[in-house]
Amino acid sequence: MRVTNHGDFLTQLARWPRFFPVNVYLVREEDGLTLIDTGMSGRGEFIVATAKQIDLPITRIVLTHSDPDHIGGMDELRKLLPDAEIMMTELSAKVLKGDVLIDKQGNIIEPKTRNRVTSATADKLLQPGDMVGSLRVIAAPGHKPDQVAFFDTRDNTLICGDAFQTKSGLAVAGVIRWTFPFPGLATVDKPAALDTARQLRDLEPSRIASGHGDVLEAPTDALDRALDEAARKIGGGVRNVA
Repeated sequence: MRVTNHGDFLTQLARWPRFFPVNVYLVREEDGLTLIDTGMSGRGEFIVATAKQIDLPITRIVLTHSDPDHIGGMDELRKLLPDAEIMMTELSAKVLKGDVLIDKQGNIIEPKTRNRVTSATADKLLQPGDMVGSLRVIAAPGHKPDQVAFFDTRDNTLICGDAFQTKSGLAVAGVIRWTFPFPGLATVDKPAALDTARQLRDLEPSRIASGHGDVLEAPTDALDRALDEAARKIGGGVRNVA
């Protein structure tokens, strides 16, 4: 894994297998670190070791959404960090408990058999507008209906899950880049993803930290290009930039 610091508060932990890079993030707060997403299994000890190098405890684990590449390390980290508070949306919690499934069209359905996805459960349920330390919770549906983003109110960093990807250039969820098509192919509601992207752009983020790819600094121009591309490919007009 690769560790990169961005600004004063954000540390990116990037796992770079050849075909499927995955990011998790550590956000510095006065009382410790917030871990955003858990990545795939098998990286828990590295995440904890990185936190020790920063010399702060991981006090919270929060999820952007319930896709396997974002929750795969949850059980491992629950064991390594038994005192960390686990936070996610109510819908994400239901998915992890096996109470509901999200199908390929984004429908929320009751499974025939309830099988837990993880043994870890939520200690706190998040809603849009909540604050997690310095991070404001932002509804970000489209890629998946349970997705949220986190906006750092100190420096305007946007940690967006799969609302955007940066692995093959900045792209809105639902826009397929064939050099890295997976977020686009897995997006269940493309018009909603475009609406979310527009709302996130209006936050005027100073950087974009996505689930896949490098952190993008000063992303305004790239966001506008990505939104125009998505509008052409998904539908819904072209953003007018003054």
